[in-house]
Amino acid sequence: MSWDFSTDPELQLQLDWTRRYVDEVILPLEVAGEGLNQRQLDALWQPCKDEVKARGFWAPHLPPEHGGGGKGQMALALIHEILGRSVLAPEIFGCQAPDSGNAELLAVGATPAQRERWLYPLLAGTVRSTFALTEPHNSGSDPTGITTRCVRDGDDWVIDGHKWFASNASVSDFMIVMAVTNPEAAPHRRAAMLVVPCRHPGVRLLRDVGTMHHPEAVAEGALMDRIGGHTEILFENCRVPLDHMIGQPGEGFVLAQKRLGGGRIHHAMRCIGQANRAFEMLLERAVSRSTRGKPLGQQQLVQDMIAESCAELEMARLLVLRAAWTIDREGAHGHAARRDIALVKFVVPRTLLAIVDRAIQVHGALGYTTDMPLEEMYRMARALRIADGADEVHKQTVARELLAGRQPVAEPTDYLPSLRRRARELFGARVAQIRQGVR
Repeated sequence: MSWDFSTDPELQLQLDWTRRYVDEVILPLEVAGEGLNQRQLDALWQPCKDEVKARGFWAPHLPPEHGGGGKGQMALALIHEILGRSVLAPEIFGCQAPDSGNAELLAVGATPAQRERWLYPLLAGTVRSTFALTEPHNSGSDPTGITTRCVRDGDDWVIDGHKWFASNASVSDFMIVMAVTNPEAAPHRRAAMLVVPCRHPGVRLLRDVGTMHHPEAVAEGALMDRIGGHTEILFENCRVPLDHMIGQPGEGFVLAQKRLGGGRIHHAMRCIGQANRAFEMLLERAVSRSTRGKPLGQQQLVQDMIAESCAELEMARLLVLRAAWTIDREGAHGHAARRDIALVKFVVPRTLLAIVDRAIQVHGALGYTTDMPLEEMYRMARALRIADGADEVHKQTVARELLAGRQPVAEPTDYLPSLRRRARELFGARVAQIRQGVR
């Protein structure tokens, strides 16, 4: 038997340190940074990043040849499970979105010169990046419908189009833009990926869009001065040199899948950490608050919430770990990995939302206030049922993978009248002998 639910002792020591560091240092660091702009935050965070680098835990999602920690997906799942407890922790460990996904894209698709220019500064944490795919008037779950155009003109690519939800663009140095190079090509051969500086002629950062996470109404031209915003961008005759294209024209969808597959499972890994933290708050409240003469944890309905949350969390966690194990064994683009990534992408955010909701309920009015992190956790988690593909898209992927190769039959395989006929053929004589000889 090859099943093993244990963790390598050396890795466990690193995970134990990471858990202590997140809880004792990074969670207070989140609060310490309230009200600071990005330049001030970077100065506040840098000593912690240096400490993580010194321990060899920086950028654990990328292999060592590209400057990362090279931990593999199984180890990364266990790391992200801890980092997910904090919104800030992935930033401190150099594996925050969208930089982590962009780094993976550059690692697999960029030339050596492009890696020197964009990947290695990104890994060093000296620059920030954005991914510009989604458009306001097209379905984000169907990238074949994007309309942003990219046309060659001499030694330049000229980009025209409209994007939004380009996360962190207001404080980033460059973005990777997906644009159509040949609208007449097959749907998945139309687009390309290009690197565009965020402050560049022809790039207009219109606003950071208000969301459930940052619900304040945002006027045109209003941009966040720290990470966390989702920027609306207009490209108007934006010219970049030919060497700013990653890969070749028409390879954008292949590169997008290499980028998004990893990002999806990393989001799911971090969701497990958030769900764990919310569950711990629920348990703490259950033993600390009483009603009708006894602790909440002794009330049957609260016990039901605790048991359901525990079961759902354990199932989701095992699903994520299996997906990571599959990627380590078979790569991220085989049928099994695609199915598992799609499964965790819609199951885990749903599980997180359910556990956070129960934790809010057990905390009562306190859980609804901003005195607890639960209300923000709920608002952030809700985005993950849409980001990187809506739940419905991932359910379709799972169904397609499960149905692939199955052939229609005239009669159900488990049709009982036929099974009985087959049973009589195989065992009829033996059954008759037993009936005669055994009374």
